[in-house]
Amino acid sequence: MTAPEDQEPESAGLVRPYVITNGRGLVDSDQFNLITLVTASEQRRAPTLDPEKRSLLDLCSGGYLSVAEIAGHMGLPIGIVKILLSDLSSDGYLVTRAPAPPAQLVDVSLLQEVLDGLQARFG
Repeated sequence: MTAPEDQEPESAGLVRPYVITNGRGLVDSDQFNLITLVTASEQRRAPTLDPEKRSLLDLCSGGYLSVAEIAGHMGLPIGIVKILLSDLSSDGYLVTRAPAPPAQLVDVSLLQEVLDGLQARFG
């Protein structure tokens, strides 16, 4: 049996969110919502970035990801990811893009006419 002092607490590897964000809260700006697309810019990275910011930039260097995807991959709460993204964006390390607008619905009668025409031509 292991002595209690030899056991490591479950939260020993956990970094509290307020440590990651240096105690800052969520910004009121709606620059980043769950479906905002983010990618790393071509700007060189500063060697003094926090480990979480470096990980976030590495993740985003592969192409556009949504804020929700970034939070999922990093295993961090959305609010923390938004704060990190805001910092990196204001420093020029990230490029953001609004998500693609939702597709407009096509008239059902038009689709039926197309289907009828295809069936008449090809059986």
